[in-house]
Amino acid sequence: MPGIRGPTEYSREPLRHPCLKVNSKEPFNAEPPRSALVSSYITPIDLFYKRNHGPIPLVDDIERYSVSICGLLGNPKDLFMNDIRKLPKYNVTATLQCAGNRRTAMSKVRTVKGVGWDVSAIGNAIWGGAKLADVLELVGIPKLTKSTPSGGKHVEFISVDMCKEENGGPYKASIPLIQATNPEADVLIAYEMNGEPLNRDHGYPLRVVVPGVIGARSVKWLDTIKIIAEESQGFFMQRDYKMFPPSVNWDNIVWSTRKPQMDFPVQCAICSLEDVDVVKHGKVIVSGYAVSGGGRGIERVDISVDGSKTWVEASRYQKTGVPYIADDISSDKWAWVFFQAEVDIPQITEIVAKAVDTAANVQPENVEVIWNLRGILNTSWHRVHVRVGHSNL
Repeated sequence: MPGIRGPTEYSREPLRHPCLKVNSKEPFNAEPPRSALVSSYITPIDLFYKRNHGPIPLVDDIERYSVSICGLLGNPKDLFMNDIRKLPKYNVTATLQCAGNRRTAMSKVRTVKGVGWDVSAIGNAIWGGAKLADVLELVGIPKLTKSTPSGGKHVEFISVDMCKEENGGPYKASIPLIQATNPEADVLIAYEMNGEPLNRDHGYPLRVVVPGVIGARSVKWLDTIKIIAEESQGFFMQRDYKMFPPSVNWDNIVWSTRKPQMDFPVQCAICSLEDVDVVKHGKVIVSGYAVSGGGRGIERVDISVDGSKTWVEASRYQKTGVPYIADDISSDKWAWVFFQAEVDIPQITEIVAKAVDTAANVQPENVEVIWNLRGILNTSWHRVHVRVGHSNL
């Protein structure tokens, strides 16, 4: 791992925004207040959620730092930062979301295992870097390749990051080779976030960004790109981040019966109101985010102010003043969509939001039907309880 300092350097924590809600200190996991999310279509770096599985590495010698490309290919190579920067640079606006987003609400149904996230383990950034498809061409793998001559069908990303789940080894994840070599998939080897060099929290000096896929596959602090025959056998691919039915518990779970989760399902959350809130008499603005995986756009967001008896359609937008048209070339296909509706509410009520994507996928009504022991992918209708009043509850 060229350019990585010794263990003492792992403990020096970066400076962070004081408004972040810290869900665990070691490893450091934190999210911003939900109201901060809808204040900007592009999430400021210091308000972007922080998700870690181990101590945060410090790469201090950028001249010596390199990424090894190896495995089932004929031309292994070490790439330095200058090699990556010589490739065409692309800026991709993409939303990253932790698979555990909204886990806290799921745990209220039945206990789950994992970091207790509210609705803010999600953020939208402009990622700058080289396309992975271009990087792989440097080692002789053409675009739109399903398999290398020696049988490589997956691309594994191995991190500098060491974590206890890997018995002190590196964090790792993989994606199919056909996705990695498809320029339209926009998979990046990124060195910038919102026009600035990546900071330590977000993977300096290089990270992978896999748009439309759960954040666990966008490996930070990249050390190695390995062409392999099967999916990565890393812990977080094989023994975590899989979707099981409510009937599975820690006594009867068989991890091998489920594929690793990749695309995230359609999701939305209200950010202008807390789960229990007091509002003034009159019109109330209900706003938040909606997003779907796999590059699918948001076709509709429905709002109910009477506990889902009746619905109104919210307006949708990405950039202020630009009409949002789902799956149109003018829209950011990998990015969230903001929604807003102005409503009158009864004295005490439940406000509900649900989104529909362009494939007509809809969010499940209740969390009970999607409960799973790891508490991932809580995409149930988002509900907040409000009353008209003058003081806090």
